[in-house]
Amino acid sequence: MQLVLYIIVALLVLGLLAAGAGWWHYHRLPEGEEPVLNPVDMECCGQHEVCEKESLLAAFSKQIEYYNDEELDRFRGRSSDAFSADETEEFRDILYTMRSDEVAGWVRSLQLRGLELPDGVKDEVLMIVGDRRGR
Repeated sequence: MQLVLYIIVALLVLGLLAAGAGWWHYHRLPEGEEPVLNPVDMECCGQHEVCEKESLLAAFSKQIEYYNDEELDRFRGRSSDAFSADETEEFRDILYTMRSDEVAGWVRSLQLRGLELPDGVKDEVLMIVGDRRGR
């Protein structure tokens, strides 16, 4: 029981020290000056299949951009494993006619339009996006 009490007191003391340090740091700034935050590395860390920078920032954009692929809208709502070989080839043809820096945007556009990539194209998309990031 005493050990639990010591732990609680230690946590309270650490919390008060942290609050005091924050208050002191904030109040020692010259008047009108804002605290400087450390800049965050904006490059993708390479630990994810889809870069968080591109996917999360793109999530704020709801505007659909077409990549000369309006004909794919007829596949809206279809499951990724329900495409024939010819239909998969349509996606592949569009994929390989665009620049590699457009692929992530194209995939986001497909998501916004309710389209799933055929299973046969997913690995190729991931490879292109991964190569683009220099993995």
